[in-house]
Amino acid sequence: MLAPVAGVPFLEIILHKLARNEFCHVVLSVGYMADHVVQAIGSSFAGMDVSYVYEKHPLGTGGGVRLALDACRNDHAFVMNGDTFLDLDFHQVEEEWRKYGEIILIGRPVDNAVRYGRLYIKDGRVAGFLEKSSSGPGIINTGYYVLPLDALKDFPPGTAFSLENDFLHPLVTERPRRFFVTEATFIDIGIPDDYARAQVLFKNWSVGSS
Repeated sequence: MLAPVAGVPFLEIILHKLARNEFCHVVLSVGYMADHVVQAIGSSFAGMDVSYVYEKHPLGTGGGVRLALDACRNDHAFVMNGDTFLDLDFHQVEEEWRKYGEIILIGRPVDNAVRYGRLYIKDGRVAGFLEKSSSGPGIINTGYYVLPLDALKDFPPGTAFSLENDFLHPLVTERPRRFFVTEATFIDIGIPDDYARAQVLFKNWSVGSS
């Protein structure tokens, strides 16, 4: 979350993006070095209220989201990773939610999906997740989702699990789900090449800009 990108914590870049899209409340799931995150961000940021949920032990991608959903104030939440940036038009995705009221997975087409997991699309819906494999074009899973607040109710709070493997994969296998495709800039700074690319992309970044 706090990895420096162009001289600022990467999390700040993500939060400013959310503020420009008129978010008013953000919930951060924190664990290791949580106090550093809280000290850096505080209880408000760029006009948004910031709440925290604490992982007393590692809960995986799913367990952290499960805690965070309990702290949300709406009937649904945008879920995203703290080490990825997607220059998404959140208003467009919100319109999809209001129209259908269903879980939405957000994908992005790329020329070479070898470094990422792909979405398996069947009849216009996500029917599975494909592991990193062969090179070539594909629609990747950005790790951005829209979930109703009760989506993970079958997992007890404090349980460690994978959002992708233990929840989303069985979900789309049982019944293919709606997805939203964007061509927006996507960077996963957990990948060294993208971390280096982020330094260049955001070098002229300032408050209120991407």
